[in-house]
Amino acid sequence: MASRKVAIITGASSGIGRESAIALSSAGWSLTLTARRLEQLEETKSLCSDPSSCLVLAGEVTDEPFVKKLFEETVANFGRLDLLFNNAGISHKGTPIDELSLETFTSVINVNLVGSFLCTREAFRVFKSQSPTGGRIINNGSLAARVPRPHAAPYTCSKHAVTGLTKASAIDGRNWNIAVTQIDIGNALTTMAAGHTRGSLQPDGRVVVEATFDPVHVAQTVVHLAGLPNSVTVLEMNIMATGVPFVGRG
Repeated sequence: MASRKVAIITGASSGIGRESAIALSSAGWSLTLTARRLEQLEETKSLCSDPSSCLVLAGEVTDEPFVKKLFEETVANFGRLDLLFNNAGISHKGTPIDELSLETFTSVINVNLVGSFLCTREAFRVFKSQSPTGGRIINNGSLAARVPRPHAAPYTCSKHAVTGLTKASAIDGRNWNIAVTQIDIGNALTTMAAGHTRGSLQPDGRVVVEATFDPVHVAQTVVHLAGLPNSVTVLEMNIMATGVPFVGRG
């Protein structure tokens, strides 16, 4: 196992996280899979090409002691860490900003931003202490990190903040050979994005059925980024359905 590269994938129980786990396993990676739902994590593990090289740990990325344990057990099992895919995230029901509860706002910020920060911090600690130093972090951004949707203030704020975390991490990681990327994904057909196939509210008030695409293409992109040497950084990139309303949101 020592010769295999090692990745931690958060939000690995479904969607982009699951597809990325399958793709990285096929590319020869050892994996730590984490999310809240143990049964679904075990299913992801079973779909990987080498389940014996997959460690499953269920928990919350907002739980600091759990996140520390996640990285400690990964290093204890595999000897090092080469990649963190900060994929875990939640959305919320579209709500005008004047009707939003503080609970909704903070819950989205906590998972999407605080969870990503905690995992990034622990990844840095590993990357800086191992020999050779270095590693890669991929953050799951969103088109909302660039252009918001109506009635989506919490999600939009969280993803704009992830952009800040990405850039700050990229600067702080330079001297340690730590490469950081943000992938802004648009309408990959996961459970979270399924509503777009029924119609999504546009800024001009129309409800429009939006184009989607298979999340396997995101997973293939993750594998490509993960295969780059740490001396090469793709800071930001976008992958989306060709027909999605993004440029000008129309």
